[in-house]
Amino acid sequence: MTRTLLIGFALACTLLLSTPAAGEPGLGERKQAVDSKIDRLQGKIDAAREREGVLSSQIEVVTREIRVLQGDVDAASARLNGLEGVLALHRRKLDHLNELFRLQTSRLVFLQRQHEAATSRLNRRVVEIYTSERTEPLAVVLEASSFGDMLDQLEFLNDIGSQDEKIATEVEAAKIEVRETRNATRLTRNQVAETTRLVAARTAEQRQVRDRLAWSQRQLATARREKSVVLGSVRESKEQYISEVDGLLAQSASLAEKIRAAQSQAAAEPVSATRRTSSTGFVWPVQGPLTSPFGFRWGRMHEGIDIAVPTGTPVVASAAGTVIVAGWMGGYGNLVVVDHGNGISTAYAHNSSLAAGVGQSVAQGQLIAYAGNTGHSFGPHLHFEVRINGSAADPLGYL
Repeated sequence: MTRTLLIGFALACTLLLSTPAAGEPGLGERKQAVDSKIDRLQGKIDAAREREGVLSSQIEVVTREIRVLQGDVDAASARLNGLEGVLALHRRKLDHLNELFRLQTSRLVFLQRQHEAATSRLNRRVVEIYTSERTEPLAVVLEASSFGDMLDQLEFLNDIGSQDEKIATEVEAAKIEVRETRNATRLTRNQVAETTRLVAARTAEQRQVRDRLAWSQRQLATARREKSVVLGSVRESKEQYISEVDGLLAQSASLAEKIRAAQSQAAAEPVSATRRTSSTGFVWPVQGPLTSPFGFRWGRMHEGIDIAVPTGTPVVASAAGTVIVAGWMGGYGNLVVVDHGNGISTAYAHNSSLAAGVGQSVAQGQLIAYAGNTGHSFGPHLHFEVRINGSAADPLGYL
């Protein structure tokens, strides 16, 4: 904005104080076109910088969230690994118990068959002893060839019966022991199976938690990549705009030098009384609070002061002089520039309407415009500048 006003001052002085050099027709139009383009590009640069700041902040927030989620994912993974280890241990134990139960069942079936066989053999032996005539003790006695032979036969019959009974009893005891052991194994196996089921459920739940956290982290990482791509594009566009503005500013500076040369030629001419500065100095063009001083603001030079006043407030000339600009000029909106002679001029910007025209002589305190909110403005106020040979100076040094 401030560079635009500098160009506008110089252009107006050139039109009033000197005739454009040969080969430079339309100097004012050229500068106005450059200024307008600079204003548009500056708006794009400001928007790009704002977008860049927003994207950078968003990326920073997302990055912090990703770091937090990474910690949560790591903690969930550690818990999951622990549960998976416990689950694997219980599953191995359950497999062992299943195999043991299978072997015990096989042995129990074997012993049941052996007991049945032994019992059956014992029963047959008893039946034979009591039903067979050859096994009657009396028959043994009568058929024995000698007393010793009789005793041997009787002892043999008793040994066979005792042995069969002992075998049947031992098999029955083994069968009962295996059945009890098998029942104990079944109980342990059921308990381990229930524990394994609970651990498996907790493991599956923890895996879902870990997967949800990892999915959220991936989503954030994707969003960060997309924002980074957009940020890169915004920065590239911003650099292009800045490069273009720099070129235009160089062009504007070249034109300003030509205007200063024209002003220096006019400086030797006598200054009329109406263009001399009042003996009392400068006066405030409006009465209101100072909202923005002269100096750097938002990374740019603010080459004037802002005075907050309502729309329609009368604006007066700060000193006597001649109006050299009166009309619309880019970001300044409705602008009035008064030349006071000796290279001093003042500017009054963002007016709602004008009350003076180019070439008009005005006295100090004379109405020249009504304050407003036109151009690049964010509220009703008067932007007031003082220029010395086209260069901005702090207005507070003159008020």
